[in-house]
Amino acid sequence: MTDEAQRAAAVFDALGATYEKAFAHSEAHLASLEWLLGRLAAGSRILDVGSGTGRPTASTLTAAGHDVLGVDVSPVMVDLATRQVPQATFRRADIREVPLEEGSFDAVCVYFSLLQLTRADQSAVLERLARALRPGGSLVLATVPADVEDLAIEFMGQPVRATSFAAEDVVAVVRGAGLVVDREEVVEFTPDHPSGAAEPHLFLCCTLPV
Repeated sequence: MTDEAQRAAAVFDALGATYEKAFAHSEAHLASLEWLLGRLAAGSRILDVGSGTGRPTASTLTAAGHDVLGVDVSPVMVDLATRQVPQATFRRADIREVPLEEGSFDAVCVYFSLLQLTRADQSAVLERLARALRPGGSLVLATVPADVEDLAIEFMGQPVRATSFAAEDVVAVVRGAGLVVDREEVVEFTPDHPSGAAEPHLFLCCTLPV
C-alpha cells in the first residue's frame, strides 16, 4: 500500500464511527441511493469504493437484496463495516490495486473516496470503474467540488491533504470515462461534528451507455 493510502487509512482509522455519525443526516446521499435502487435489477452486484463503516451505502443496498463488495484502505473502517453490515463483503485494499474485471458490476458507488488521490489517479480510477460496469450499469459519485491540489486542511480534527476538481471539471472527467450524467446536484452540508463547517457536496448519478 502506498504512503498516500497509508496516510488516508490513518485518518479514517482515527475517525472510525465518528465519521458515520457526522455524515448520517446527508439527505442528498440517501437520495442518490434511492435513485440507484430504482435502476437496479434484483440481486445486482455492486462495488462500494471507500465503503467506510458500511452505513448508509452498503446497509441500504444489502437490505434491498443486492450483493455488495466494499473496499476501503482503513482497517478500522473495514472491521466496523463487517460487524455492522454482515450481509456484505468488505476488503481492506487500495482501489488502485484491486483487479477489476470488465463488465463485472451492475453498479459502483464512490462516495467521497477519491479526495486524497492525485487528479491523475482520480481520473484513472474513474476510467477503471467505468470499464468494470456492465453496459447500462450505474455509477454514483459524490465529492467536494473545489479547484485544489494537495491542499493541507483539517478534517474533523485530522490533518489531511485534499485534491479535487471544480464541479464542471468533475463532470468532464466522468464524461471522459464514458459515462452519461443523468443527474447532478450540489448541496451545502455541515457535518455533525464540533469542528464541522459547511462544505459543498456534488452528487452525480451516471449511466454507462449500452
